[in-house]
Amino acid sequence: MSGSDVTRGGVRGERPGRMAPTGDAAGRRGRRRRGRGEQPMVPDARFSSYYGKPVLNKPTWEPLDIAGYLYLGGLAGASSLLAAGGHATGRPGLARVTKLGAAGAITMSLAALVHDLGRPARFVNMLRVFKPTSPMSVGSWLLAGYAPLTMAAAAADVARRYRLLGAGATAAAAVLGPAVATYTAVLLSDTAVPSWHEGYRELPFVFAGSAATAAAGLALTGAPTAQTGPARRMAVCGAVLELGAFRLMRRHMGLAAEPFEQGGPHRLLRAAESLTVGGAALAAYAGRRRSRALSVAAGTALLTGSAALRFGVFHAGVVSAEDPKYTVVPQRERLRERAG
Repeated sequence: MSGSDVTRGGVRGERPGRMAPTGDAAGRRGRRRRGRGEQPMVPDARFSSYYGKPVLNKPTWEPLDIAGYLYLGGLAGASSLLAAGGHATGRPGLARVTKLGAAGAITMSLAALVHDLGRPARFVNMLRVFKPTSPMSVGSWLLAGYAPLTMAAAAADVARRYRLLGAGATAAAAVLGPAVATYTAVLLSDTAVPSWHEGYRELPFVFAGSAATAAAGLALTGAPTAQTGPARRMAVCGAVLELGAFRLMRRHMGLAAEPFEQGGPHRLLRAAESLTVGGAALAAYAGRRRSRALSVAAGTALLTGSAALRFGVFHAGVVSAEDPKYTVVPQRERLRERAG
């Protein structure tokens, strides 16, 4: 072929549109030309959204405020159950520690919530209506009714007066305690954040177990060792419930469970698991030895493990909101399942 054979329309006498190899022949010829070590020029597809922006706005809550609010509310609610049990079974040391713990924890929980809201008036405004379908509305009314009961129970116990009033407040706080300990799980699950929403079935049980271990830890740390039998049993049962429900939740969540297994949330949750298992085992052993030092060590581990779980769950939700794949991929899978 000479230079005169090349024209504006291509090579004279050639018809590339018809003569170009296609299909398997083209693939075989292309593979023969390319060396074995040569890599394809087109990179693997990577999931993204428009302009790399998240599909959801990540939660703007302050981690210390809201994760602390979740933790302290659970601690308070479960402590009220222990307080009622200690009051009913003649364990005044256990009852006093848990009554004071419930009052102090719910006060700090409310303070953390109001600090995140910015002004106390915003919390008061949530009490203007009662909406049963809104976890935030129900939770606000729960806190408004529960907090005064814990304070009345603690004040009557410390003053050693108004015993009948104190007993009634203790019993009423114990009735509301389980709801206070778990409604925050419903609150998180009601959002669009994937790693919170996809765990809506098991997350209340996870928070219930975590609240039980925290309250047991408080009792083991502050109550007389001879009166901590109910707390030790609550520690073991709470640890089994928390860890079992959390493993089941991750199994059912699919892709949305991935943030629990990576980075900072994974480290927090691994620490929570180790501390909870170790604290529950140590609590059971301390009951046999009647050791005050072992009880304090077990209680500290349980309190810390419960806090680590709440912070881990909170941060995993933030991570899942920042990455669009945790929102879009499960939606596509559900659409394919319905179409199939």
